[in-house]
Amino acid sequence: MPSRNGVLFACMCLVWGLTFLPVKIAAEHVPPIFFAAARFVLAGPLLLAWAGRDALRVPVEARGRLVATAMLVNTGCYSLVFWGTAHAPTGLAAIVNLASIPIWSLLASRLIEGTRITRRQVAAVGLGFVGLCFLFWTRAAGGLGSAQRDPLELWGLAAVALGTLSYCTGAVLTRKIAPAIPTLTLAGWQSTIGAVGLVALSLAIEPVTAGHLDALAAWPTAQALGFIIVAGSLIGFTIYLRLLRDWGAFYAGLYAFISPVIAVAAGMAVLGEPFGAAEALGALLMFAAAGIALSQR
Repeated sequence: MPSRNGVLFACMCLVWGLTFLPVKIAAEHVPPIFFAAARFVLAGPLLLAWAGRDALRVPVEARGRLVATAMLVNTGCYSLVFWGTAHAPTGLAAIVNLASIPIWSLLASRLIEGTRITRRQVAAVGLGFVGLCFLFWTRAAGGLGSAQRDPLELWGLAAVALGTLSYCTGAVLTRKIAPAIPTLTLAGWQSTIGAVGLVALSLAIEPVTAGHLDALAAWPTAQALGFIIVAGSLIGFTIYLRLLRDWGAFYAGLYAFISPVIAVAAGMAVLGEPFGAAEALGALLMFAAAGIALSQR
């Protein structure tokens, strides 16, 4: 019989693999950054409520960095990732996002903290960039289903990559204040502050109307929003924290290999997104790079 943590890990991989699908579906009814703002406007207070009394445990000296990291981890990341997913195939968006997190994290740690990068990790970074460039070249050359492609597809994938870099940079900067703030409190405030930035950004650059507010409460946007809040933000995040405690960062981070595969399968099954041999080769290069970056001596 599988262990309880094994079952939870499978659930987490499934949930995070499926979160790209509701973003794509909702983008047909509401602007993507507006949808991201709605997610965190609701998810942030829920996380703070879950934190209970710890919600106020934020040292004064940590508040400035908390705001800055919220802008990177939530506002910067999810505005770009949601916009990019709205214009790119969900499977490729998931690969670029999830499989590149270990790569960007290595570079951010090196540039911000001066962390030494081993030859093995340099190889991971190099291979990751090769895989990323191959995926972009594949799409630029036409890939599959070119007649049905969004004209902003390449920009969408670039936005996902840049959003992931924003997330990893913010995550590295968060390490300095993380020991002083309870984990749920930190996530709750970053989500809440990030939501303010997302709302401002959406109102500034998207054609938001009263009809979009109505759409949030209607099928299928309401169901998509509920899924990414409850499953993606609350359940998935809680499971990840438990696995991080029980398994460590390496094994908990193995979702980077499984969730993108689920996203590709879901995109093909539900949206009819094409995925051929060239895309698969680029994905394998990204997975190999993530494996090297995650691996321990």
